[in-house]
Amino acid sequence: MAIGNFDGVHTGHRSLLSQAQAQAPGLPLVAVTFWPHPQSVVRPGTEPELLTDLTGRIELLAEAGVAEVRVVPFTRELMALSPQEFVDRVLLPLRPRVVCVGSNFTFGARAEGTVETLAELGARDELGAHRFRVHVVDLIQVDDSTTCSTLVRNALAEGDVAAAAHHLGRPFRYSGIVMMGHQRGRELGFPTANLPVQKGHAAPGDGVYAGWLTVEGEDERMPAAISVGRNPTFEDVPEAVVEAYVLDRDDLKLYGKRVHVDFIERLRGNLKFDGLDSLVTQINADVQRTREILAPA
Repeated sequence: MAIGNFDGVHTGHRSLLSQAQAQAPGLPLVAVTFWPHPQSVVRPGTEPELLTDLTGRIELLAEAGVAEVRVVPFTRELMALSPQEFVDRVLLPLRPRVVCVGSNFTFGARAEGTVETLAELGARDELGAHRFRVHVVDLIQVDDSTTCSTLVRNALAEGDVAAAAHHLGRPFRYSGIVMMGHQRGRELGFPTANLPVQKGHAAPGDGVYAGWLTVEGEDERMPAAISVGRNPTFEDVPEAVVEAYVLDRDDLKLYGKRVHVDFIERLRGNLKFDGLDSLVTQINADVQRTREILAPA
């Protein structure tokens, strides 16, 4: 068993999962995660923007080798459990042989339980019978920085999608249902798939990026120039939007479909243009730069 919030399932999480599997190779690996984010219950309104929704988290855990994901509803009742009650009610019913956690893991009311507490509670029950063994995994360092979901969020907010990918172990992906926009891109010759930026979900900072678009359920990965933000040239875009133009394609019918946008590199920040001619000139330059970045090595 591996326990964690697993937001983003980054390289640190994957290290935890792989070490958990190595502790008992013949047993299925179960991941225990919590939903919603604990901070939304502990201090409502201060919860971070999530790197993935719950469905995406479960999919990434499965890709990392998890046989089963147990989603524990994070409630005030759960938050009030003592460390002993947490082990008895949440962990023991799953009959774990080995429980793996990160070195900064805490649990129980007021986060009183530590990895040492967990090891003590797992060692023996009141009758002296062994319960489970605890394996503690050190936090992962990448380029002298400790990998964590907060670091990834901060990198995204700054538009540094390359740094985010470095810690995630893969490009950051934004997913959603394609909605109809103002269709200005189509009128200019660059039709885009528009994904509203959902409240509570992380997205790269405003700017223009090179990346890939994939329609859910399909294998083809298509190169795309991507804009994120409110588009300062036009003042009637009240909410931030991820707009992806698939290079050289004007035949795609994506409205209502769920797509995935993977961010590879930031091209520039958002600019306000005086007219359509200068805007189109810049879009053409962005498309060419995107083509160069995504070209096969």
